[in-house]
This record gives sequence, structure tokens and C-alpha cells, in this order.
Amino acid sequence: MRTLIYSALVLSICVIACKSQQETDILEKQNSGYKTAAGEQLATSDKSFIKIYSTIEKKELEVEKIVKSDDEWRKELTPDEFRIARKKGTEPAWTGEYVDNHDKGIYLCKCCNTELYKSETKYESGSGWPSFYDVVSKNNFEFVEDGSLLEARVEVTCARCGAHLGHVFNDGPSPTGLRYCMNSASLNFKKGE
Repeated sequence: MRTLIYSALVLSICVIACKSQQETDILEKQNSGYKTAAGEQLATSDKSFIKIYSTIEKKELEVEKIVKSDDEWRKELTPDEFRIARKKGTEPAWTGEYVDNHDKGIYLCKCCNTELYKSETKYESGSGWPSFYDVVSKNNFEFVEDGSLLEARVEVTCARCGAHLGHVFNDGPSPTGLRYCMNSASLNFKKGE
């Protein structure tokens, strides 16, 4: 019996260590070749500015970070959108508006309309959530270690407003090997021409 308990304990430690290494690998992939995951911080007066990439302008834009109180966000979002985007919730699998969206266009942050994903990078992951293998620009995101569940994960948030978008995993298709698993409630979609 002691051998069985000891074996289970060793196995648990190995699984946790492996997941932690996967999380580190994901964060390294996200941040490679970029100054910071959240974009370059620009210090001017009491406002905070960042650089994000715009596919419409085809260049980086200097924009003000958006900071609002929970009461302000509640006025702009539905209760579900607020719970998911502002309080790090998750919508049930296969229920999101964009799970089966196959239109051409661009996915935006629900809270501030920062450009996040091109429709060409969306794919069927079988997870029940909209999944993408690449981002418009890593400057438009922040990547945060998330230890809220038993497995180590990397949370994906909007660099401009801090909205919780979902998580990124190391099991996506080529060329990135990443799966950005997003909540539809945290996204808007702008249909292309």
C-alpha cells in the first residue's frame, strides 16, 4: 500500500513539473523576438500608452491603455460578457457565438475593439471554443501564468484593456504549434469584404 501511495505521489510531482515546463515553453514562444508581451510601455504624464498593431492601418499605433471600474464595465457589457471578460470566467464549450463562424474577417476584443486574430488563423480544434494558431501581433496581448486549476496554463489577455480572452496551449497546428483557445463572449467579429 505504501509503495502504491509513494508511486502516485511521484507521478503527481512529475505531471506538475511537466505542465510547469510546458507553461514556460509557451511563455518563451510568446515573448521571443519582442520587447515585451504587452507592447512597449510609453511613459507620458499620468496616462499609460502602449503600441498595438492595426491590420487596417498596417502599422503599429500608439494608443492609450483603457482603465475602467467594474461599474463602468457592467454598463457596457452583458452579465455573461462581464463575468468572462472582466472576471476571468469561461463560457461552456460549444455554446459560444463564434465556435462555428467561418466568415472571413477579423476578431476583436469585446471590450476595446483591439484587433486580435485574422479569420485565416482560425481552425477546428475540437475543443468547443474558437481556436486560432496565430495572433495579429503579440503586442496586442499579455500572457500571464495561470495556476487557478490543477494544470499550469497561460492566460491570454488584451494588452489595451486587460480583458480575459482565454488561454494558449502548446498543442496547436503548424506553423506556430500553439492553440489560442478563446471565449466568444470576449470577442467581437468584423466581417471582411
